[in-house]
Amino acid sequence: MEKAIDVQNLHKAFGEQKAVQGVSFEVQPGEIFSLLGPNGAGKTTTISMLSCLLHPDEGDAFILGHSIRKDAMGVKSVLGVVPQEIAMYEDMSARENLTFWGKMYGLRGAALKTRVNEVLEVIGLTDRAKEFIKKYSGGMKRRVNIGIALLHKPKVIYMDEPTVGIDPQSRRSILDSVLKLKQEGTTVLYTTHYMEEAQELSDHIAIMDQGKMIASGTHAELVKIVGAMDRIRVTINSESAKVLETWKTVTGVTKVSAEDGTLTILADDSNRVLPRLFESAATRAVRITSVDIQEPNLESVFLHLTGRALRD
Repeated sequence: MEKAIDVQNLHKAFGEQKAVQGVSFEVQPGEIFSLLGPNGAGKTTTISMLSCLLHPDEGDAFILGHSIRKDAMGVKSVLGVVPQEIAMYEDMSARENLTFWGKMYGLRGAALKTRVNEVLEVIGLTDRAKEFIKKYSGGMKRRVNIGIALLHKPKVIYMDEPTVGIDPQSRRSILDSVLKLKQEGTTVLYTTHYMEEAQELSDHIAIMDQGKMIASGTHAELVKIVGAMDRIRVTINSESAKVLETWKTVTGVTKVSAEDGTLTILADDSNRVLPRLFESAATRAVRITSVDIQEPNLESVFLHLTGRALRD
């Protein structure tokens, strides 16, 4: 079976900054494949190269057999892209925007009108199709953004952080739309820094950090990297630096990271480790104000591999 996406050793630098370093992965037809990582991990640069918007310094990729280096038109013919930025006309309605972009894709007449109606139904905006985009919420605008990418019924769709900065209801609508695309046989490459989204949607997940792919596999395969370790989030009443280095030496602790007064600890057994953390904090006049214990998950994997917490 031909691979939907075949990425081979992509590199991209901007001056001294190495944005993408040797990224390779494969996506099978009909899969949802997520690139998970913090802001600045290289996800958007990777998507830009796979969209033929940026030329790779090294490597190549094939979208349903079309090379991003040698056959950009072939790539674009099978591809829909949902960018991070809102790309539409604010002084036009949703229907007018979809009609305009449909014409750009070559749709005309009754076929265009039918497809616009279908897309409005998919993104849940049929009842508000005549309103100007500038009156829409951020979540509604992102749904129209997705609708534009769906107009020409692409076989492969890229979605670059489509739920950033939107309300929970709109996020749920977008995630449901992604799952529906999979049911219809569409291949989806999805970038996110939200662990829960990658976990819910994905057949396979690749974790990116600092331009590199540091792990990939199914959710279950990735969690096996940390085995039975627990993730403990601890909030303290003073500067984390007072206990950070000490907690790294506590027996049973594998990794510790700190961010905004919250420390994230990866430990082999939270029941054994927590009393030691409290004791160590007390000797330094640090009071623990809250504790949250979670079973191994994708953030545990990221912490284990990088020594830092994945913002979710």
